Amino acid sequence: MALSVNTNMGAMVALQNLNATNMELGQTQNRINTGKKVSNAKDNGAIWAIAQGQRATSGALNAVKDSLNRGSSAIDVAIAGGESVSDLLLQMKEKALAASDTSLDSASRTAMNEDFKALRDQITKAVANADFNGVNLIKTGASAIAALANADGSSKLTVSPEVMALGGSVVTVATTGTIGTVTTAAAMITTVTNSIANVSASLARLGTKAKAYEMHNTFIGKLQDSLDAGIGNLVDADLAKESAKLQALQTKQQLGVQALSIANQTPQTIMSLFRG
Repeated sequence: MALSVNTNMGAMVALQNLNATNMELGQTQNRINTGKKVSNAKDNGAIWAIAQGQRATSGALNAVKDSLNRGSSAIDVAIAGGESVSDLLLQMKEKALAASDTSLDSASRTAMNEDFKALRDQITKAVANADFNGVNLIKTGASAIAALANADGSSKLTVSPEVMALGGSVVTVATTGTIGTVTTAAAMITTVTNSIANVSASLARLGTKAKAYEMHNTFIGKLQDSLDAGIGNLVDADLAKESAKLQALQTKQQLGVQALSIANQTPQTIMSLFRG
């Protein structure tokens, strides 16, 4: 290679190599700082786009879990209210059975009837108070709830109401039902017994739905964890590998600086040719 004071090819090559090393070193340092091998679209557009799509899905699953949690809470409150209704009905049956005894005196029958009416009215209070965030699945006029089941909202888990108000198809005891006479007491035994069976069936259905919500919520949590792990596989840097690479590049950078320094000394060799 010809010696020239205008063009120093050795220095040019050394500088190009040093710049390439510095660029690679910068990329490695960025990966170590961010913990990601793909931190933006410029690093790898295709991988970044895939990761963003999966992040959107993972984020949407947070809304699904919130919806399922609200639904679960509403069902749990409805079950608690229904169990109270069932307990009250058991006590009402006991009172009705006792009041059907023909040997009972008038004062005792009156006292039992008052207890029965108090229990009856307590059912109305229990049903009215079984409310969570404006949702009551056991009151008259209750609407079904539908929790989100997937990330795009195309699937839902629906729970139908189980109305347990007095005088309905489940609790057939009338709002004015009494056991003031032997005849009404005897009839009330059958009515309350049927109501107990109906409430038990309603609670069983609510319990099945509650279990379904819990199982689906667990699945959504596992699905979200899998998505997050998949995103990590796509974009996360191997820090052990990057650390080793950083050491090598730092050494390479030092050698590149020395090579450039040596190449820059070439013009001094030309000067020695003109010394006498």
